Amino acid sequence: MSISAQKVAMDSLSLIKEAEQALSQIFSGIDSQVKINLKRVLDALRHHRVGTHHFAGVSGYGHDDLGRQVLDQVFAEVMGAEAAAVRVQFVSGTHAIACALYGVLRPGDEMLAVAGAPYDTLEEVIGIRGSNQGSLADFGITYRELSLTEPGTIDWHALEMAVRPETRLVLIQRSCGYSWRPSLAIADIKKIIHSVKQQNPNTICLVDNCYGEFVETLEPAAVGADLMAGSLIKNPGGTIVTAGGYVAGRTDLVESATCRLTAPGIGSSGGATFDQNRLLFQGLFLAPQMVGEAMKGNHLTAYVFDRLGYPVNPLPLAPRRDVIQAIQLGSPDKLIAFCRAIQKHSPIGSYLDPIPAEMPGYESQLVMAGGTFIDGSTSEFSADGPLREPYIVFCQGGTHWTHVAIALEAAIEAVGLA
Repeated sequence: MSISAQKVAMDSLSLIKEAEQALSQIFSGIDSQVKINLKRVLDALRHHRVGTHHFAGVSGYGHDDLGRQVLDQVFAEVMGAEAAAVRVQFVSGTHAIACALYGVLRPGDEMLAVAGAPYDTLEEVIGIRGSNQGSLADFGITYRELSLTEPGTIDWHALEMAVRPETRLVLIQRSCGYSWRPSLAIADIKKIIHSVKQQNPNTICLVDNCYGEFVETLEPAAVGADLMAGSLIKNPGGTIVTAGGYVAGRTDLVESATCRLTAPGIGSSGGATFDQNRLLFQGLFLAPQMVGEAMKGNHLTAYVFDRLGYPVNPLPLAPRRDVIQAIQLGSPDKLIAFCRAIQKHSPIGSYLDPIPAEMPGYESQLVMAGGTFIDGSTSEFSADGPLREPYIVFCQGGTHWTHVAIALEAAIEAVGLA
């Protein structure tokens, strides 16, 4: 499907137009899915009788914050979970996942990752990198991971025999992260959980749900996940929530996670919301639409760069499993040029030139384009990649696909043909 030599002269605008026409049916399908997910959110808001009085917050310890309590209930219902804790005190998705891990695991327990290596920022939490930081390894918690198959899929045969008596928790990373593999569908997550529970029904299944919320019509808790966690400056914040994260799942496990966020005895009962309740509710309401726009932008990006001859993951017409689109650019110069083109067409900081730099929690230098209203928001359109072979750029988010289209015109001109 690579572009022919005679089409080298095709300008970027024509290529974008071609992609729009080819993807029209997929875009229509995404709109139908947005409607299903939005109805789920509306049903939960109505069920819990959310009103403007829930927007008020309390100060100090945050005790008896009615808005926070109702938001937790709404969020749990939307996610198909028994309970949830939505907190601005979670610094990131990694922080929310770490609280879940520290809340559940004890010395002598084993944690098993079943979708290959976890996201870079979890390596120091686990103890794969770094030392003397209070990692899980420092507390005597062991770690093991199942390698993926050659095509980058779950090794189902190995999984059938992977759970040991000491395996207290299985980590399921829904998104591909910074790896070249298919992200997991909800059907895959359900199958993993079924396999784990057949081996030991007491083993806890924790899903790193970052980048995955509202991409399908069910969430991991609805198909048996005991616990899941994510970031509010990704999908469920609807591009307007300024900070925070969430945990959702079994009531006892959510409480254990919040005891690590606050303190034992306080758990989910504390934490002021700093007058953010209205944004948290509204962000959840907007989230299905924003995710739908990001998915359209991903399809568009994949189609265009596939036509230019670059390897893309997922493929242009493949179903989306998260809001990340990867393009294998093949050189550090092209990776930097791509990110600079995206930055130049961002609403904030368009005058800045991204340069490779160290980033806390990451092993390699990163180059990032992130001209977003919320610093670090990946529900808004952004692109980044580690400076390591094969020099893959990861595009994320997007408030409307037309913004992605405008930025892609410049990115095409910046990197040219493969």
